[in-house]
Amino acid sequence: MPITRRHVAALAAGLLASPGIGAQEAWPSRPIRIIVPFPAGGTTDLLARLYAQRLTETLGQSVVVENRGGGGGSIGADVVAKATDNHTLLFHNLTFCSTTAALEFAGRAPHSIERDFAPISMGANVPMMLLVSPQVPARDLKEFIAWAKPRSDVFYGSTGPGSTINLVGEVLKRDGAIPMDHIPFRGAAPLVQDMLAGRIHFGGDQLSSSLGNIRAGALRPIATLAATRAKALPDVPTVREQGFPGVELLGWNGFFAPAGTPGPVIARLHRNIAAAAQHPEVVRRITELGAEPGGDSPEIFGAAVRAQIAQIRPLVAELQMKVE
Repeated sequence: MPITRRHVAALAAGLLASPGIGAQEAWPSRPIRIIVPFPAGGTTDLLARLYAQRLTETLGQSVVVENRGGGGGSIGADVVAKATDNHTLLFHNLTFCSTTAALEFAGRAPHSIERDFAPISMGANVPMMLLVSPQVPARDLKEFIAWAKPRSDVFYGSTGPGSTINLVGEVLKRDGAIPMDHIPFRGAAPLVQDMLAGRIHFGGDQLSSSLGNIRAGALRPIATLAATRAKALPDVPTVREQGFPGVELLGWNGFFAPAGTPGPVIARLHRNIAAAAQHPEVVRRITELGAEPGGDSPEIFGAAVRAQIAQIRPLVAELQMKVE
């Protein structure tokens, strides 16, 4: 039977009426989850909730934060790596690189940053500070090493095996010949509580969540991991200035989607995150925390994260860091 114009029109109408053909489901079509891989109360959690509020207003769907702590952030990250709904995001920080590198070295990595995640944008650049409890008299890394070296009861805490502070602590143990014992925590908030109580002598926290304790004299900063001194604490020298350039790290907190998330979804998320980063209230609150708003492109943010994990992988191998 010859194909007529009427047959073609009927076929086209049938195709357009078929589910999933000729039209794409509007996004977002349901609430969006932001997985924070740490307990509530820390800087990463605070920033995620700040952005979630703005994104809820601009995307037209509820954006909720879900805390999945443990494993130095790897447990929550793996939830996102395996998500297939295009409505689950990860908001992580610089410890993502060190934890992943340690898991890779141990042969137990459940995911790859480069393979399993699509970078979207930095939420904020928050300097990571190295801190000591008030019982420790040190005011810089040299004084801390001199104080800790002859002792056998020095404890340092981190947010878990393979975390950024675990990496820094192991560098100090090796290069400073300090016999410190590592105590892992499920997040920065419980770590800081034990530092305030004097049970942990050395640790680290993002400046935004430790600034209040620093200004109150409850914790003492002895170094910043960033390339430049923190604007909020200009008298605290960097690790490079103190002879430890290998642990100089960008203090990013940023958004990721699972790999394979459609490009238009990534683009729309980036536009809304970048707009939120310029909103006066968001800028004000991030600046008050001693941090800088983000909003950079997926390409720029992704390049920074890849450069950081490339820096960390050989250091993890040198230290033979493993996540048991």
